[in-house]
Amino acid sequence: MMITHHSMNLRSTLSQILQISVWGLVIVVSSFMFLYAGRWIDAKLNTEPSFMLGLFILAVFLCIWRLYGEARMFMKKMKKQ
Repeated sequence: MMITHHSMNLRSTLSQILQISVWGLVIVVSSFMFLYAGRWIDAKLNTEPSFMLGLFILAVFLCIWRLYGEARMFMKKMKKQ
């Protein structure tokens, strides 16, 4: 089976779309997990909403930082090619 340049380009585009979708899911799931953990800690320590907001911001920041790191690696890889 012969793989053409067009099919390789389509596969690359679909792979990038899938990666972006997965990162969106990771941000949502981690945000909810950290919100839940923060809410639980706040309920135990009676410090509402300190931990809930702090952990939520931490989750979003860490996910975006990791996404940025992967984007930089991808850009370096594309420059080498």
